[in-house]
Amino acid sequence: MAGYSAAKQDHLRRLRRIEGQIRGLQRMVEDDQYCIDILTQVSAGTSALRSFALSLLDEHLAHCVAEAAREGGPEADAKIKEASDAIARLVRS
Repeated sequence: MAGYSAAKQDHLRRLRRIEGQIRGLQRMVEDDQYCIDILTQVSAGTSALRSFALSLLDEHLAHCVAEAAREGGPEADAKIKEASDAIARLVRS
């Protein structure tokens, strides 16, 4: 079971909202809206995606990584490395 399963519907709602923001950006470009207004909305979309990613990461750490750490062994090491790599990708983006 995925670590986010308990909040799956909440996550889907958030992603649909973000999808709507991206569609709004497409409409803004199609309608030749002012550049700064578009950039403001890009920033909002980026922030929403980052917030979603951090929420998902938090759930992954609390569920998947914590469970693997309790069990120990190579699986725990792999999960910790995987989480560390994911954090590094988020920081770079």
